Amino acid sequence: MTAPSGVVVLTDRLVARGGLDRVVAAAVAGGVRWVVLREKDLPRAERAALAADLRAILADVGGTLVVAGPDPLGGDAVHLPAAGPYPPPPHQLVGRSCHNQTELTRLTTEHYATISPIWPTKTKPGYGPPLDVAGLGSLVRSSPVPLLALGGIETPEQVTACVEAGAVGVAVLGALMRAKDPAETAATLTSAYAKAVTPKLTQTRHGVSQVPTSGLRPTVPTQGSSLTARSGHGRPQPQTATNHGLPQPQTATRDSGK
Repeated sequence: MTAPSGVVVLTDRLVARGGLDRVVAAAVAGGVRWVVLREKDLPRAERAALAADLRAILADVGGTLVVAGPDPLGGDAVHLPAAGPYPPPPHQLVGRSCHNQTELTRLTTEHYATISPIWPTKTKPGYGPPLDVAGLGSLVRSSPVPLLALGGIETPEQVTACVEAGAVGVAVLGALMRAKDPAETAATLTSAYAKAVTPKLTQTRHGVSQVPTSGLRPTVPTQGSSLTARSGHGRPQPQTATNHGLPQPQTATRDSGK
């Protein structure tokens, strides 16, 4: 199982417009292939049922659900907090939340980590201080595992800056959970990621354009994929993302205070 890359969605059912499964389905239609299930306040049975529902959405496009915490809820991919457990459980995919060099140094068998906050975030106001792009780049260079940038990422320009700093992707919560149109927002952010990791053509002295073949990161799909409607979910039909004319991410003006 490969580590997450591209645009990774973190869930928050309390601020998801129109229901969490609908927001995730729309994000998947916009190109998202990785989702981290949080919702740790739910009883295990309810959380396991939610995990099964989200896995069904992602299965339509070959996506992956990662569960926050040591219990994979029937899967084999988890994302652990910085506080533990140590050593990590032996699942196929293990990520961890990190915030500084000390926490990155503690990593052992983890496959990837998130690093946060890059910018101030509405989800955790006052959490920080923000690392900014320079801090992200410094930690990427010293990290033993690939890093996902997290915290306050809402625009294509921020996605581009994180990728140029060396992050393999960005983890996004509020920008998608609160979006009026999560499919369009996801398409905008995934398109920015794909553009950032696509090598620019270089001009040779003979006037022939060539593409660099080393040091490239994989891209993610930017077009929506067909989602099969299932009884009881009311999932939206996917929208096709294009490489031009994409709207800017839209977020609700009301801050949930989470």
